[in-house]
Amino acid sequence: MSQPDDQDPLLYERDGDVAILSFNIPKRLNPLTQPLQEALRQRLAQLRDEGEVRDEGEVRAVVLTGVGKSFCVGADLGSMDASAPGSLGQRTADAMEAMSNRLIEDLRSMPFPVVSAINGPAAGAGVGVALAADVVLVARSAYFYLPFMPRLGIVPDLGTTWFLERLVGRARAVGMSLLGERLSGEQAAQWGLVWACVDDAELRAQAVAVAQRLARLPAHAAHEIRAVYESAASQSLIGQMRHEAERQRELIDRPDFAEGVKAFLEKREPVFRRP
Repeated sequence: MSQPDDQDPLLYERDGDVAILSFNIPKRLNPLTQPLQEALRQRLAQLRDEGEVRDEGEVRAVVLTGVGKSFCVGADLGSMDASAPGSLGQRTADAMEAMSNRLIEDLRSMPFPVVSAINGPAAGAGVGVALAADVVLVARSAYFYLPFMPRLGIVPDLGTTWFLERLVGRARAVGMSLLGERLSGEQAAQWGLVWACVDDAELRAQAVAVAQRLARLPAHAAHEIRAVYESAASQSLIGQMRHEAERQRELIDRPDFAEGVKAFLEKREPVFRRP
């Protein structure tokens, strides 16, 4: 296990082939500061491009969580300087395009599965970060909160509107965005926003256990599943079935399928080789 000192905005740990990345600004409830975003993007790039971290072996799944009582409370509002020259709105939009939006793209393009372990409030842009994962687990005491419009007069960002409508439907997404009511972990699970709501004390262990299961999947699993569901969102039924058939045309000829069939016939778990 490796981990930077407590002053770093992002902690890095290993549990076998699972990397655990923890937002580490607990006194401020883990806002998305510039240093935190830079550290997270740098670590994700290292994991993606190198496939491993030095001598610790290959990473096959990632867990995102927060240190302390919060997962992430979104934008670092205290760092916004309205007195600086030029438009604050323009500077904010430029920073989103240059850094924050790229962070969500990084998470969605990781070559292996990403799990969010929501240990406390996921608020503002923190909701977008949480939902960018492939599987989301939430602690029973945690909640999701969108203060954008009711508190600040702005729209949800960092992909929150894209994720919410697809996960819970437009009526609930719009209601959350306009009313700004907290959505509890249990209600989030009932709505289908997250995979599961678990007891606080069990969150980390269960998130790592889920990540370890995902780590045993074929190397292309996360990419293919993300892509096929994103395709389904814009396709007709007939068009999507054609798309599915095209993917099967390629994937069935890969060694992973042959191993899966062999394992099925031998009544054992498949062992997928890494490329």
